[in-house]
Amino acid sequence: MAILSARTGEPRAALHHIDGEWLPGNPPIMGPLTNGAWMASVAFDGARAFHGLAPDLDRHARRCVRSAKVLGLAPSVTAEEIVDLAWEGIGRFKPGAALYIRPMFFAEDGFVTPRPDSTRFVLTLFEAPMPEGDGFTAHLSALRRPGPEMAPTAAKASCLYPQSAAALRAARAEGFDNAVVLDANGNVSEFATANIFIARNGLAMTPVPNGTFLDGITRQRVIALLREAGLEVVERTLSFADVQAADEVFATGNYSKLTPLIVLEARTLQPGPVYRKARELYFAWAETTERRGPVPA
Repeated sequence: MAILSARTGEPRAALHHIDGEWLPGNPPIMGPLTNGAWMASVAFDGARAFHGLAPDLDRHARRCVRSAKVLGLAPSVTAEEIVDLAWEGIGRFKPGAALYIRPMFFAEDGFVTPRPDSTRFVLTLFEAPMPEGDGFTAHLSALRRPGPEMAPTAAKASCLYPQSAAALRAARAEGFDNAVVLDANGNVSEFATANIFIARNGLAMTPVPNGTFLDGITRQRVIALLREAGLEVVERTLSFADVQAADEVFATGNYSKLTPLIVLEARTLQPGPVYRKARELYFAWAETTERRGPVPA
């Protein structure tokens, strides 16, 4: 069975490391009694490979292991082993291929509570072109992100994503690509699928981590790179009014890395100097990271 692109519906190449083997396509891994299938004991992470690089792959692997533990799983694969397997998988694609890298843990057994010693691991790599970064549109979602006392928000857990999907469906029904999602207190949490940054008068701001969203790895990297370059970045509580009043707004996340918001409800925005600097710094930094295997032509 071919794996299809969520964006185009076209077949795309995919490889999976399952129980010591590399398998193509979309092999079945769960049965009707699998805890992960009916009780959502699924923790995963997403990294990227492009130009023979895999920026912050080690940090994504470590977060995947941490997420599994949050869900009560017992990972049998270490972060270092995930990194080595990922590089092996990258080497099975054409040099420089743009890939999505997804390590995943889930429980095979358990009634409601997963049985830790039944934890399984699957590493998936599939072709996914890097978006051009030409911008997206968004509105304010009616949904609210749960707090850490309401859901396993400390993990990158599959059970959290149906809410993101609902926010996206509502946004697209209104003609937008994405949505700004608030937390239970009415403050800005993130976009439905990425972290949010705003800039006003040259000052970059992003919501302070409060347990309602993942403190993204790309988010952390962009903050560090901007500060190293001498730009001020403030992590603080933001209201939707702050976003509406911003000179520029952009998203950070693993899939697209950095993307500017170009329409917020009825307002048109332009990619601004903070966004452009952040994007320039990120991809320049990525070129300095570890590269294994041949350099793409």
